[in-house]
Amino acid sequence: MIGPRRVEGYVIVSSDGMIADADGIMPAAIHNDADQKFFQDALDRTAVLVHGRHSHEGGPRAAQRKRLVLTRQTAAIAPDPAHPNSLLWNPAGATIEQAIAALGAPARAIAAIGGTEVFSMFLPVYDAFYLSRAAHAEIPGGRPVFTGVGPDLSPEDVLARHGLKAGPRRNLDAAAGITLAIWERSP
Repeated sequence: MIGPRRVEGYVIVSSDGMIADADGIMPAAIHNDADQKFFQDALDRTAVLVHGRHSHEGGPRAAQRKRLVLTRQTAAIAPDPAHPNSLLWNPAGATIEQAIAALGAPARAIAAIGGTEVFSMFLPVYDAFYLSRAAHAEIPGGRPVFTGVGPDLSPEDVLARHGLKAGPRRNLDAAAGITLAIWERSP
């Protein structure tokens, strides 16, 4: 939690724990309509999205969502000239509480939606992490969901090391090999 706000992470990863290729592009192999529906519906219930400069959820309601875009290009908090509901935020210059207050977001959940640095930054405070997997996709040399994920360390290992426990895995799209597990912190 951050203050009274629940902190949630949302991601789909390849079978090898990657979220994008080496150039930071999410490949079609891990894009799935059932996962996108789950993701978009979940984001509708959150107050603030937090992501890096190269991450964005897209979708029909993206422009209406309040967001903090992590960047080192500003000293603390600044307007995002490209998106009126967004602020550029440098965690080295302002706390997340200060950034959320400047954004004027309602008191609902915070959703971390990517990339690697953002997902890793929130590991100590996630209340829940929604980990979707594309079992039939691999992204050799790609960008991992968390710092350190690779052949010897899975996303699940990282979540468990940070005190989260997995709930049952469910199929979002069995034919495509897309599953979802919700990892939660014990109260």
